[in-house]
Amino acid sequence: MSNQTTLTHFLLLGFSDIWELQILHFVVFLVIYLAAVMGNLLIITVVALDHHLHTPMYFFLVNLSIIDLGSISVTIPKSMANSLINSRSISYAGCAIQVFFLIFLMGTDFSFLTIMAYDRYIAICQPLHYESVMNRKDCVQMAASAWIGGILYAALHTGNTFAVTFCAGNIVNQFFCEIPQLLKLACSDLYLREIGALIFSACIGLSCFGFIIASYVQIFNTVLRIPSEQGRHKTFSTCLPHLTVVSLFVFTGIFAYLKPTSSSASGLDLVVAVLYCVVPPMMNPVIYSMRNKEIKSSLRRLTVGRLFIKN
Repeated sequence: MSNQTTLTHFLLLGFSDIWELQILHFVVFLVIYLAAVMGNLLIITVVALDHHLHTPMYFFLVNLSIIDLGSISVTIPKSMANSLINSRSISYAGCAIQVFFLIFLMGTDFSFLTIMAYDRYIAICQPLHYESVMNRKDCVQMAASAWIGGILYAALHTGNTFAVTFCAGNIVNQFFCEIPQLLKLACSDLYLREIGALIFSACIGLSCFGFIIASYVQIFNTVLRIPSEQGRHKTFSTCLPHLTVVSLFVFTGIFAYLKPTSSSASGLDLVVAVLYCVVPPMMNPVIYSMRNKEIKSSLRRLTVGRLFIKN
């Protein structure tokens, strides 16, 4: 493959060359995918149908669920299909589309995680100002900014990545098209531009993460002054899962995109990719619904109401 004009496809990394293990990979990813889809669709449906949940926190949670549905649909189905048909190929255009949507959804996801931390900070530390600060107009503007910023962010990285000349083969050492693995195939100095963009993005991401940590420091300081043990428990059960998801997403993502890439496939690269691409979309519904009394109560009301109407 002399350059990107003659490069028509890439070869993705398979989890195994043994047919039985490929089927096992397909089944495991299918279970994860269905769990993530059903969990996120459940959150979207419950929030949409119950007017009690039409609040800023659940508005942002619905956006997060939509992003999770999209992000896990970008990578897993193609990997499952390749395992099922014993193939590793992805077209050049398909790879570019996968990179664009993955970066778009990851960037938007992190924006909403930051917004949700701010929402919790206002709700817990400045409850008297919550209605005025987190009004409908401002919430819509913040959400729109996150989506538009994600599109621009993805366009920047996708353009930089596929502007380079690929002449070091077409084997991508990952189960999806990942920018660091694609840059290993570059043989022009243009790839340095994308590395600079990744470092700049990491600085922005760490700044947002610092803002999230600062918000939670203020939240925990406020919570520790709550006289009611039940109130403290409720607040910690709401905030700690969010902080866990954010930490997992940030550190695995930065590790994957900024660590020096090796010339050969690494099992650690696969594990890290699963941790930031597959685990959060699957775990978010569990964290935000199974541990959320309001969503469980709403689901109970909707289920009982439907059964009552049917009877």
